[in-house]
Amino acid sequence: MPKVTQVSQRKADHIRINLEEDVQSGLTSGLERLDFEHNALPELDLGEVDAAVDFLNRRLRAPILISSMTGGTQAAGRINRALAEAAQSRGVAMGLGSMRAAVEDPGVAATFQVRSVAPDILLFANLGAVQLNYSYGVEECRRAVDLVQADALVLHLNPLQEALQPEGDVRFGGLLRRIEDVCRRLEVPVVAKEVGWGISGDVAARLQRAGVKVIDVAGAGGTSWSQVEMHRHPDAAGARLAGSFLRWGIPTAECIRQVRARLPRIPLIASGGLRDGLDIAKCVALGADLGGMAGPFLKAAAESSEAVAALIDLTTAQIRTAMFACGCRNLPDLRHVRLLDRP
Repeated sequence: MPKVTQVSQRKADHIRINLEEDVQSGLTSGLERLDFEHNALPELDLGEVDAAVDFLNRRLRAPILISSMTGGTQAAGRINRALAEAAQSRGVAMGLGSMRAAVEDPGVAATFQVRSVAPDILLFANLGAVQLNYSYGVEECRRAVDLVQADALVLHLNPLQEALQPEGDVRFGGLLRRIEDVCRRLEVPVVAKEVGWGISGDVAARLQRAGVKVIDVAGAGGTSWSQVEMHRHPDAAGARLAGSFLRWGIPTAECIRQVRARLPRIPLIASGGLRDGLDIAKCVALGADLGGMAGPFLKAAAESSEAVAALIDLTTAQIRTAMFACGCRNLPDLRHVRLLDRP
């Protein structure tokens, strides 16, 4: 099977498994142990609450990112279009799934191209960082960005997932130097993102020194890609190896705390186990700028763009209502709210 066909088949497997199987991490995000301190006298009207945020010089109506998920197959193309239509109508950001298949095969590029339905959204292209150790360079990164007219490039870090894939790319040695070269030469900002096991404060600091402009912690607590790989592994031994990493990773809440402590000003996206607007509001209170969700939006997109838009509306309403009940007029106010640790 040609390599590009293998990549597309893997993407199809990932969609199917995420929709049909239990691939939840054995860890929780840590957000469930945090509660807002309720303000019984907020001294503002609900209509005054503004959840808008400026991110990468773009104005978003709410601190919501439809996290990177998919592409490379016809089904993925329909999902991306549904997500993008909803993101455009509601003024939120969107990330595309790994675009290696599109870089190597122009025939699947259309499954990622959503600008025709979403001309104004903040849009992230996406490549696996490890591909920089497998002949990729700034030209391939530039091609991914140009193919979808993206505003930034996500380089995702997934060493554990690659180690568990029978076809995984596992040469991670010297990768930071190559990331630095891309950051220096690419015309758009570079975002470093994990895929569900988290970025620590130390790693985030190294990435920032290399020129990365945004960190997406993608912590543990949501989809476990070790579980996804367990379901698609062709042999029992490989499936057992993947299954043993069910409880691996840094919970999302801990990632936010670590990264914000080390890097007080870097634009920060929180993802990994976020399920609703209350989780996003908690992440903002911890120091994140945006909250990213994938699984809930994937399930909605499998239904329709209207279902995605309805989920964005609900998520935004949850964020604004939480802000109101904490006495917060805007997101900067929310960053000063007290979070209570649940016993």
